[in-house]
Amino acid sequence: MVEGDRPWGSVSPSYRGHRYPVEIIAHCVWLCFRFPLGFREVEELMLERRVIVSHETVRRWCLKFGQAYADALRRRQPRPGDKWHLDEVFIEINGEQKYLWRAVDQDGNVLDILVQNRRETAAARRFFRRLTTTGGVPRVVVTDKLRSYGAAHREVMPSVEHRSHKGLNYRAENSHQPTRQRERAMKGFRSVGGAQRFLSAFSGISPHFRPRRRLVTASEHRAEMTIRFTTWEQITGVTGRLTAA
Repeated sequence: MVEGDRPWGSVSPSYRGHRYPVEIIAHCVWLCFRFPLGFREVEELMLERRVIVSHETVRRWCLKFGQAYADALRRRQPRPGDKWHLDEVFIEINGEQKYLWRAVDQDGNVLDILVQNRRETAAARRFFRRLTTTGGVPRVVVTDKLRSYGAAHREVMPSVEHRSHKGLNYRAENSHQPTRQRERAMKGFRSVGGAQRFLSAFSGISPHFRPRRRLVTASEHRAEMTIRFTTWEQITGVTGRLTAA
């Protein structure tokens, strides 16, 4: 699917009732989801630019607008590839071990993430069904040797080829690295719901600003980043405000 086959979601989120301009709100949200920064660090960065905003306000902006921005970016992406890589890693939430399930396509684009309490067949089944609801049905599914994947695959998508091999799943494993970086910066997550909300928005925003640098010149990378910043301004509504001004 090309971009034109999906609604572009050109209507930006409503900023009614916010006393700060959209440029500041969008910039703070971008800082939080693009870099391993805490809310207090974003507060300090904005203060250096003579903008007084509290870390709690930044947190509320991320909660309110982060997912909306991520959804708008996803709507502009082409259809996912037909080869899906699935993997799960443990994350610590309020001192307890939980599991983050992640799916990416063959190009490394994040399809979905799901935070769950367990690493078992029921959890794998739940993740498979969630993926088929939002992303359709792939041609091939690649997982590690966890037996729960095989059981869930036979029940949810038996017609899809399943390749179970540790060495084939590096794309999904590599996709966990930015999350690990954020987890350390935030000193862990406080609740399952909070982790799900943050990582769902993070997985939609962060990759947008991380184009692969391999075999790309510096000038080509700058050109690509310029396009991506323009897209960000469009989906946040900054472009419309600047045009009106």
